Amino acid sequence: MEEKMKARAVIFTGNSISHEDARKILRANYQPPVRRFQLEEFVQKGYKVIGIIDGIFFDRAAVGHREILSALDAGVKVIGGASMGALRASELDTHGMIGVGKVYEWYRDGVIESDDEVAVSTNPDTFEPISVPLVNIRETLKAALASGLLNKEEHSGLLQLAIDTYYPDRSYLGLVKEGAKRELIPEEKKKIILDFCASNEVDVKREDAILVLETVKKLIEEI
Repeated sequence: MEEKMKARAVIFTGNSISHEDARKILRANYQPPVRRFQLEEFVQKGYKVIGIIDGIFFDRAAVGHREILSALDAGVKVIGGASMGALRASELDTHGMIGVGKVYEWYRDGVIESDDEVAVSTNPDTFEPISVPLVNIRETLKAALASGLLNKEEHSGLLQLAIDTYYPDRSYLGLVKEGAKRELIPEEKKKIILDFCASNEVDVKREDAILVLETVKKLIEEI
């Protein structure tokens, strides 16, 4: 029984996928987005698998490289993807951290570099995002381009506008309204573009979060 307990996973998430939805995929100890100095506690408790999806950004509270390296040195498998997990995995995969998903690959390959690509403003009680991450906007605009709804110029203009927007202020409504105001898109296309983004959003972070959970599931079975 004790060995089984040690094989259980702890997963830090809440923005990219809710704890409720995550539990439908994997039974685990779900924690809010990871902060600095939290990992050691779970290593000490005997957890053998740590999944990092979401985490605190932009300040000293962000999970540090050293604590992940310390967990790896203790024989713990650390998997990252979707958000903070993807960023840290791209920096520490050569040390044994396992990275999964598109966002991890983009960071690893230098397609994206800034932390604010995955950062969102969140509801402090539920951790639910109340802004849209730039990685999702990128893929959704790409889908709009592929569908013929946007031409190349409109796509480039809206993408640059999204990049230039402060991360807590990113939303499809704001993007389309400001895009029309700056004449990056015609006024008459505003509603159809907004409808497309609302019904066809490519939620890369959620897709990658599911991949993290599926990877953790496999690793637990191997222990």
